[in-house]
Amino acid sequence: MTLQKRIWDLIVLAIFVFATTFAMAPWFAFRALKAAAQYEDVQAIGELVDFPAVRRGLTGQLVVDAPANKPEPPSIWRDPLGVFKKAIEPIAPPEPKVDRYLTVAGVSALTRGYAPGAAPPAASGDGSLGSQITNAVKGPYPGIVYWDPNRVRIAVRRPGRDGKITVFTFERRALFTWKLVHIRLPSDERRG
Repeated sequence: MTLQKRIWDLIVLAIFVFATTFAMAPWFAFRALKAAAQYEDVQAIGELVDFPAVRRGLTGQLVVDAPANKPEPPSIWRDPLGVFKKAIEPIAPPEPKVDRYLTVAGVSALTRGYAPGAAPPAASGDGSLGSQITNAVKGPYPGIVYWDPNRVRIAVRRPGRDGKITVFTFERRALFTWKLVHIRLPSDERRG
């Protein structure tokens, strides 16, 4: 082989490695999020999740009182007692339903395909290679349902219930840096 042929082969190999790494970076980000949640690494979760964006997305899915469904506020001319009742009722915000999804345990359950609080304990094993392979083979297997250079959606099916799918949306922030920006819950877990 000539030197030019070897250099050309190295360039082609470098392009192939770059393209493969670029395409697989969101998958690695999801695996890193799952591992960080499993091992309760709060700093790593903070680096992998855009919490304000995820909170907005989950709030939109979980809030029962959508603005279009709210009744008109009482008028003093039509309903004077309703106005006084509204004026003296306590001004306490409703219990945030989103918080249970954004805890370490909630993120861990979601990455495994379960709702927060409904996940069985994670199989810890003894840390050997055999137990790690057994846990990996057991599933669930996340799959990429949408991929483009700036946004990727990864779906996780709930074990034993294929109809329940949680979709994680990752957005590219740098060449190989991806952040979680949205979680779409299964349809029966939304609005309440």
